[in-house]
Amino acid sequence: MPDSDTLTPGAQPAPAAVSLAPPVPTNSIEQVRSVCSIGAMHTASAIPRVIPITHCGPGCADKQFMNVAFYNGFQGGGYGGGAVAPSTNITEREVVFGGAERLEELIAASLEVLDADLFVVLTGCIPDLVGDDIGAVVSPFQKRGVPIVYAETGGFRGNNFLGHERVTKAIIDQFVGDYDPARDGPRDPHTVNVWSLLPYHNTFWRGDLTEIKRVLEGIGLRVNILFGPESAGVAEWKAIPRAGFNLVLSPWLGLDTARHLEARYDQPFLHHPVLPIGAGETGTFLRAVAAFAGLDSARVEAFIAAEEKTYYRYLEDFTDFYAEYWWGLPAKFAVIGDSTYALGLSKFLVNQLGLIPALQIVTENPPEEARDTIKAEFARLADDVSAEVLFEEDSYIIHHHLKNTSFGHKAPIIFGTTWERDVAKQLKGALVEVGFPASYEVVLARSYVGYRGALTLLEKIYTTTVGASA
Repeated sequence: MPDSDTLTPGAQPAPAAVSLAPPVPTNSIEQVRSVCSIGAMHTASAIPRVIPITHCGPGCADKQFMNVAFYNGFQGGGYGGGAVAPSTNITEREVVFGGAERLEELIAASLEVLDADLFVVLTGCIPDLVGDDIGAVVSPFQKRGVPIVYAETGGFRGNNFLGHERVTKAIIDQFVGDYDPARDGPRDPHTVNVWSLLPYHNTFWRGDLTEIKRVLEGIGLRVNILFGPESAGVAEWKAIPRAGFNLVLSPWLGLDTARHLEARYDQPFLHHPVLPIGAGETGTFLRAVAAFAGLDSARVEAFIAAEEKTYYRYLEDFTDFYAEYWWGLPAKFAVIGDSTYALGLSKFLVNQLGLIPALQIVTENPPEEARDTIKAEFARLADDVSAEVLFEEDSYIIHHHLKNTSFGHKAPIIFGTTWERDVAKQLKGALVEVGFPASYEVVLARSYVGYRGALTLLEKIYTTTVGASA
């Protein structure tokens, strides 16, 4: 097989024109694609043996679980999420008199009946608005040696992406603490802390982080993956300062945490904005990490060669289908989702399959300072392919763009969410659910990243396509 990932030879056609004129604004968000900041309770429960404690109104925590962890791949609550997570369920009384006393009672009761290595207290809108001093409640427990931290995550502070970094920094500052090389041991230049996908919100985060850890270990690194079944839990978090560097594997999520670690521990970080899907992007990613970490290039290249040999062997068999079934396969695609997956998928679809980008929409409302990076990456999807990206949260407007995009004479393939099902049917296209909410997918360990994940993604894409054309 050739070194290039491209199966379709020749220059790519120019991307289809997109109707950029928005419909009349609704002044609301229809069919939401993120949740409020307290949704970062899943950041806590994604760490093995960590339990969130929510200080919020009745139903808030349950809604976060049902939206993000249930009707999104039916992932389940894990050890500390779902129905396990304690909540104060505060009412009008706490609005008037404050809820600090009720939170103190809940923490004490939780310590009696729940076994955890760390508790993370998160606040909702009510206590943040009325001014409950959460630090004053949690501090006495911390002074007694209880492993507990807190983060203010009221909904008006932003979505769960921003809440996620509030929680990671709270754990670092209040639990991990200072780093003393004489006491804690020297820094290991070949250990890396990985900051990447948003747990639970990203439907495939568990399998994806497993594959990311596997390929990084394959080139000779020791990996603190921090979240999910491959994490060692709080022991990994305690080891964060001893790592040689931090890796931010996303367009922007995790950058704030990495900068915080740089300031606190003088710990460098590498920012790789493209989630690697397929052999080409994964090889590029691993070589960039290896160069930053000063790894043995011979070992790195040997690992990449072995992975590519297996990967391309499967693709060699796949080309029989790809070449013979061309009349029923889509030529153009739309991607609608968070920036990490939208960018990674677009790179893969263009470079691996030769598909033409027709519409790219990023939905998590990334910070303004991150948008130039995202736009620049979409502008260079391939040497001869660029695409314009839109930033939009409202499904009403997103679906307007979908319906007004030209996909040519073939049915499109849409990479989106459950919210796109009806529009995909109207367009007579195929839909692959790749993000929140994914209510027609049951996800355990599935991955779409790296070498192995890309093969699974190919299976999913073309099983869906063949099924849609039947």
